[in-house]
Amino acid sequence: MSEEQLYRAALTGDIETVGKLLAGGLDPDSPYEGQEEGGLALCAAASRDRTEAAEALLAGGADVNGREGGGWTALLWAAANGHADVAKVLIEAGAEVDATNDVGDTPLTLAASRGAPGVVQVLLEAGANHEKYDGDGDTPLEVALGWAGVHLESALLDQIEQDGWEYVVARQYAKDGTELITVAGRSADGEQSEQVEAQRGHAAVATLLEDAAGVYTPVEQLVARALAHRDVDEDAETWWIVADSLGKRADDETYEALARLCVSEDAREREFGVDTIAQFGFADGDKPYLDRTLPLLQKMVTTEGSPQVLRSVLAALGHQGDPRALPQVLDILGRPGHKRTSTDPIALADVLPPDDEEGLALLISMTEDDSSEIRDWATAGLAGLTADTPRIREALAARLTDSDLRTVAEATRGLADRGDERAARGAERVLADSDDEYARE
Repeated sequence: MSEEQLYRAALTGDIETVGKLLAGGLDPDSPYEGQEEGGLALCAAASRDRTEAAEALLAGGADVNGREGGGWTALLWAAANGHADVAKVLIEAGAEVDATNDVGDTPLTLAASRGAPGVVQVLLEAGANHEKYDGDGDTPLEVALGWAGVHLESALLDQIEQDGWEYVVARQYAKDGTELITVAGRSADGEQSEQVEAQRGHAAVATLLEDAAGVYTPVEQLVARALAHRDVDEDAETWWIVADSLGKRADDETYEALARLCVSEDAREREFGVDTIAQFGFADGDKPYLDRTLPLLQKMVTTEGSPQVLRSVLAALGHQGDPRALPQVLDILGRPGHKRTSTDPIALADVLPPDDEEGLALLISMTEDDSSEIRDWATAGLAGLTADTPRIREALAARLTDSDLRTVAEATRGLADRGDERAARGAERVLADSDDEYARE
């Protein structure tokens, strides 16, 4: 009975019950025999993304590489269900990143099949072998590419479809921002049911695995992936994974292809071209394409008619980090009807020279904005300036009483870097009142 309680508590994330059972001496690796082939509590927690429960079980001595029937480990369950957070916890605890189950699935092939770029990134960063085949003889990349070209809802329905059953399709966002598709079915009498899930992240996964394998994919093919997912992912995750992949190439052929996108008749192509070319070839502070990119972006400030593309141009000018872009940044920020976002203070701070009073005044005004997000980024930008003047110090000190503790933390950092004793007040407040890890750090 205790094994069942532990298993179900791990499955639901009931930390209190998990803690009590472990404190009472229950072996965290005792299988729950009521589950087919014996269920391990750590595997249950991993399958449902119960990160705190997994941490408690590991702290209580659970074997991170313990196996359920079929050879399933907790990491295999996390990968199969697209749970990056718990996968990271398991890997940090020593999980074998290339472990296989009895049919040869690896964490990477399972995450690739799921279409979960968040898990794939975690696994690749941990050194997972991107060349290891699954039981069908497919690499993770082959698995991802096989799914990338299919209609996901139809493919999932094909897996469980039976005559006379009723089906529903649900769509929501997974934690990594890709769309999560769930197809559920039940028999007419309601006695039987089945459900399958996958994420619409296979194009992003394929891009990550191509980079890992050193596979060169034509620019046009990658652009098509990005454009197809621009409005599908929650925060354009596939778009940015593809942009990052192209940005790392640092070759003239790719640069010219992106430059052509920047003058395309299609606004979405221009937007992607700008977003990608913004950090093209950047490495260790080196910006080999700066003198080609900066004039291109400066010209677009004059010619661009799409507000969305112009927003990307503003961010890209900031990424150049060159004071020569300041007039164009100020031009965009000062236009009638311009809607202020966090991009504004970031871009302005990145190109602001130490002696420009107009730009400094605008940045300080942003530290007083009604939006806490804009105040936070503006204060961070102000704190990071190389200049140290009474005006900057007073503007930072004014944010020590801000209602947003991240903003207080940024102001504290800026004052501390300048040797201002008022930083101690901000540090005391953040440490006393904030549980935000970033702010406390």
